[in-house]
Amino acid sequence: MSASEHAAEEAETFAQLSTTLRPLLEEVARNGETITYRDLAIKAKVASPHTIHKTTHALEALIHADHAAGQPLLGAVAVSRTGRPQVGFFQLLHELGRYDGPERGPEAAAQHDRELAEVYAAYRG
Repeated sequence: MSASEHAAEEAETFAQLSTTLRPLLEEVARNGETITYRDLAIKAKVASPHTIHKTTHALEALIHADHAAGQPLLGAVAVSRTGRPQVGFFQLLHELGRYDGPERGPEAAAQHDRELAEVYAAYRG
């Protein structure tokens, strides 16, 4: 299998996994909560090895889809043990033109809070 074929297969796998994650994340959002990457991977029954890696890549696919559809970013409810997303979340927001600040600290936390508020408004209302 060539590198490009492997990348295409991996992207399809992440897209399929994001379909599995969506209803789990919607439930979390309806409850006004967040969920750790680990707990999400367990609930979604993500196969090992690299369960967190697979989960975060699927979240990225989900965020891209939500952004393209003009929807709140449901992936914002998935967080690390710190209660905030990892750096990759903020890098993705920057790539999507949604955020132009630092990847850590008070500005990043405030942006995450804004993303969560949009999600909660959409799913709890």
